[in-house]
Amino acid sequence: MNHKINHSIFWPSIILVVAVTFLLVIFRDSAAPILSDMMSSINNGLDWAFEFLTIGLFIILLWLIFGRFGKVKLGGPDDQPEFSRFSWGGMLFCASMGTSIMFWSIVEPLYYYTGPPFGIEASSKSAADIALSYGLFHWGISAWALYALPAVVIAYSFFVRKNPSLKISTSCQGVLGKHADGWIGKTIDILVIWSMIGGLGTSLGLGVPMISAVIGDVLNIEPSLGLSIIIIVVWTVIFSSSAYLGLYKGIKILSDWNVYLALGLALFVILAGPTLFILSYFTNSLGIMLDKFMRMSLYTDPIFKSGFPQTWTVFYWAWFSATAPFIGLFVARISKGRTIRELITNVLLWGTFGSWLYFAVFGGYGMNLELTGKLPLTKILSEEGGPAVIVAVLNSLPFAPVVLIFFAILGFIFLSTSLDSATYVIASIATAELKGGEEPARWHRLLWGIVLAAMAIGLTVVGGLDVVQTSSVLVSVPVLIMYLLLSVSLIKWLKQDEHKLVFVRTNDTVYNDNNRHYGNG
Repeated sequence: MNHKINHSIFWPSIILVVAVTFLLVIFRDSAAPILSDMMSSINNGLDWAFEFLTIGLFIILLWLIFGRFGKVKLGGPDDQPEFSRFSWGGMLFCASMGTSIMFWSIVEPLYYYTGPPFGIEASSKSAADIALSYGLFHWGISAWALYALPAVVIAYSFFVRKNPSLKISTSCQGVLGKHADGWIGKTIDILVIWSMIGGLGTSLGLGVPMISAVIGDVLNIEPSLGLSIIIIVVWTVIFSSSAYLGLYKGIKILSDWNVYLALGLALFVILAGPTLFILSYFTNSLGIMLDKFMRMSLYTDPIFKSGFPQTWTVFYWAWFSATAPFIGLFVARISKGRTIRELITNVLLWGTFGSWLYFAVFGGYGMNLELTGKLPLTKILSEEGGPAVIVAVLNSLPFAPVVLIFFAILGFIFLSTSLDSATYVIASIATAELKGGEEPARWHRLLWGIVLAAMAIGLTVVGGLDVVQTSSVLVSVPVLIMYLLLSVSLIKWLKQDEHKLVFVRTNDTVYNDNNRHYGNG
């Protein structure tokens, strides 16, 4: 196994992360408003670009799914998938969602209820009618299109063209040519690593306060800085251990358990809560989302200037774009032996259905508590914040103490699956060469786990995680160009390689997963 690091990527990335973290700790108060203004300028000036990008990627993916290239196998004639369909799908979903889905599935519909789009009156029946549908839109198929395209291109580069690297720059070679190995390529890879760091800062920024509030309620103590640091340390032990064990023994097993626990919690809430309302509200919201899909997709509101699409849709597309290279790289690595069509449809469906399940169950339950007057969740949200809403919702369920503990455990595992995938991916990018089934060195994965933990603790101490997540969105601007490079590279490669590609004509596959054989996925 090749353990040699790529010094031109590794050291600049380490220095960048350490330097930026140090500067944010020292100059947080002055940096925050500057970065906030920059992000506002991006959201308002490039709203059209992010929305057209998302629609454009979706069109390209549809072309790949239904065209002849959808049958292209990501690997050689004898390459078989390494994971069962369940484990593969679980890793697809868990790597990207983290604790974000646990937080926003409850809180986001409440925000839309009190601040709805399209000029709808706040806190009205019309606002309640559309509140969940916008959550389904933001976490639905459009968002997952941003993840699927990079995954296809990286997988094609690694498994079909046999490029011995998982770096994004390598996947842009179809356009960049020899420049992919020069300073342009190195810059792309360093930006990708920083975008991952920022994206993880966002996950930590949501996850740490949420889990801290839940644990504080269970132990009857006030959430504190010390508790937050303990949570980060425990998280670090979990995800570093998983990343150290690798794809097959660590990340796969953690993702499997994550899916079981997530489904179990959702099933409990839908049975213990207002089941018929949850099912009816989701059905109605799905219909509204499908009916208004194009309007939601291209909504910029230049006349009334409510700021809703910039604050929500454009921010989400920018955030997802910033983290897409990381998700795409990880998904590509675990997708050997699949077809392009199989990869795209599973990313879109697993991601979308998993997100919709949580929004339907937890978003529907939360809105029911608000609308029936059982809990004033919007008041709690405005006065105490999102974590307090989470605790209030969980405490309203039967067996609340058990549910709170279960939720905290699930939160630990959810974020751990994202973080261990991230350390694996960052180490892969900063490794000089990876072939076939090789993995980055264990010490390398552990090092990035330690770096992430140190950054998180340092920024938690000074309250700077919000600045990191803001800076990650700024990285999404060059990522816009990266999407174009990846798209053109893939189309160019498919045309060049058409005569020698391996096409799969049936859906029947036989693959090996820990020495067990499965048929038909």
